[in-house]
Amino acid sequence: MKQIKISLAVFALLALFNNYGFAQGNGSKYAGEFLAIGVGGRALGMGSAYVALVNDITAGYWNPALLSKINYPQLSLMHDARFGNLLNYNYGAVAIPLGKNQSIGLSVIVNGIDDIPDTRQAAIYYGNELRIDPDKVTYFNANDYAFLLTYSKKQSDKFSYGANFKVIRRTLGDAGDAWGLGFDLGVFYNPYKNLLLGANVQDITTTYVAWSTGKKENISPTLKLGSAYILDVPSLKGTITPAVDFDVRFENRRTASNFNLGPVSFDFHGGLEYTYDRLVSIRGGYNEIGDLTIGAGIKLPKIDIDYSFTGGFKDDPEKLGNTHRISLIFTLEEEKFRRK
Repeated sequence: MKQIKISLAVFALLALFNNYGFAQGNGSKYAGEFLAIGVGGRALGMGSAYVALVNDITAGYWNPALLSKINYPQLSLMHDARFGNLLNYNYGAVAIPLGKNQSIGLSVIVNGIDDIPDTRQAAIYYGNELRIDPDKVTYFNANDYAFLLTYSKKQSDKFSYGANFKVIRRTLGDAGDAWGLGFDLGVFYNPYKNLLLGANVQDITTTYVAWSTGKKENISPTLKLGSAYILDVPSLKGTITPAVDFDVRFENRRTASNFNLGPVSFDFHGGLEYTYDRLVSIRGGYNEIGDLTIGAGIKLPKIDIDYSFTGGFKDDPEKLGNTHRISLIFTLEEEKFRRK
């Protein structure tokens, strides 16, 4: 209980500090938006309601406290084709259990758009008509990278905590490049057998991103709160798991969020998963931008395969396309690798 009280006090102080500090516009709104996309096919299929439910290597992103749940070394790979393949979002990670109750991991996120046309030097005039000379068009890439080093410890059967040290690298053609450093802090609490509660403060100290041009950006903290309940259903030979998450931000987003209290904004995530005999899962969810999500997964010996889809459920002429995500988790499930 002592650890829980300390964690709650940290979260309360953070919220108070942001309410009077970052919420007044000192941060750079949306500066860390690529970090909010999330990782893993299972998570996207459940509308990204995953902070309390995650139990594998992807905890390095969703809630570092829960990386302590793994009992074998794991390797994960993910590819996410977003907006009709306009943007490629990729993820890879490795995690290792240490001793009885600790784990460490390394995650890498790569988000990029290649071959962006640069027409600044290609404009020509034919009389009063402006045209583009295709021979003078050049191309550049825009890429974001995040490297997360995770430490996690299971303090007891009901409580665990963890932290990330985060390095950010950004490039934008000849417009410059940037580096940033930040920290995440996560906790997990299991008050009853099947009730799961989690919280993750991303960029808890504010992540500062410095560009080679001299520009500076601040990524303000985001408080991610999650809950899930695992319901055993013998008649269906499996489990049904509802999950609900809230993202609390302090960037004065107001109407750009689901709802707000002054400068503090709240975004909702909801998901539902049915798993048959611990082998096959089907999922549905609703994310913070109002999209429905669906997904499915299968657990094979030493490998989990998950697929999810979103973006094609609304008749919106302005939508940018669908998102398909597939992820793999390899588990070295052999006795010699098992947590001691």
